[in-house]
Amino acid sequence: MTRSTDPGRARTGRRALAAAVAIGALLLTGCTSTAGAGTAGAAGADASAEASVVCDSATAVIAALPDAAPPKGELTGPATACVPDSDIHAPDPIAPVLPVTVTDAQSTEVTVESADRILAIDVSGTLASTVFALGLGDRVVGRDASTGFAEAADLPLVTQNGHQLNGEAILALDPTVILTDSSVGPWDVVLQMRDAGIPVVVMSPERSMDTLGDLVTEVAGALGVAEAGVALADSATAAVEASAAGIDAIVPDEPAERLRMMFLYVRGAANVYYVFGEDSGADELIRALGGIDAAAEIGITDMRPMTAEAIVTAAPDVILVMSKGLESVGGVDGLLESVPAIAQTPAGEHRRIVDAADHLILSFGPDYSTVIDALGAALYADAPAGDS
Repeated sequence: MTRSTDPGRARTGRRALAAAVAIGALLLTGCTSTAGAGTAGAAGADASAEASVVCDSATAVIAALPDAAPPKGELTGPATACVPDSDIHAPDPIAPVLPVTVTDAQSTEVTVESADRILAIDVSGTLASTVFALGLGDRVVGRDASTGFAEAADLPLVTQNGHQLNGEAILALDPTVILTDSSVGPWDVVLQMRDAGIPVVVMSPERSMDTLGDLVTEVAGALGVAEAGVALADSATAAVEASAAGIDAIVPDEPAERLRMMFLYVRGAANVYYVFGEDSGADELIRALGGIDAAAEIGITDMRPMTAEAIVTAAPDVILVMSKGLESVGGVDGLLESVPAIAQTPAGEHRRIVDAADHLILSFGPDYSTVIDALGAALYADAPAGDS
């Protein structure tokens, strides 16, 4: 599970890792109200029902991409990206070949002897999604608050107050292997699991389109299904590239004519407002959506506290947010009221706020192509009548 990287990618990886850890820290320190719960994974809330909520939203867009992207400013009003549950979560079951010994992301050598009872927990729900996509979903015994797809809805929750690991809840499930990363904590609980004799494999917290395939193969290698991991990594990467290519084919070639997008992380009850910039993961999403990263253009890297000056200077045409985050500030009206600077941007003028499910929008999991497809439709296809 170790790999060499060139210096440029190593720097990008460290920044992405720092952003992932910072998101986890935000979720563990006060972003836990039921109104504002969620992140790259529905903090403090039960995310299992979120897919149906998103698809039933008054602003949900369920449509194919148009033949050409409409000119800037033609589409107005908010839109919700409807991401349906994907069949990728229900492949044929597969039999692991064990034991295997792997070196995890923290250079710890771990031997996994049984994958009969798997627990995969992280801030984005990506690890559990990957386990299901590999055909091992029937072996998963619990979930974190971010694991929001339907097949996992009835699994017992092992996180509390957002993304804090509950040691008692984990031990009660008697897992034979735990997959996690540094985006959830406290770390003492992870050490407690190891002291109890449970193999704990710590994955990289990096989540991006560049690392999507790597994460799949790491998870598969730790669970004794390496061959299936290679196949899934290849198909998932190809699907993401195809979705991005489909959007690229309809957007203008001239950068000045493309939508300027900005990703905001908002949690109203906790008064948390951040801008995600270059090397945050949001920049990759924006590029895949055919947009220009307005935050990166003004020099914002990773995630930075939001300022009125940054919002006005960036002048985004569209603002991307997580659905529960938007809900936590009272919808579009509440966002414009709580961040008055947005009204001074084209996005605010046209009320062009596009949201997607917290547990999906920056998950970069094996079915991430469906997220790109849904956001593409929300950005470029006609939205239904109605506003929020």
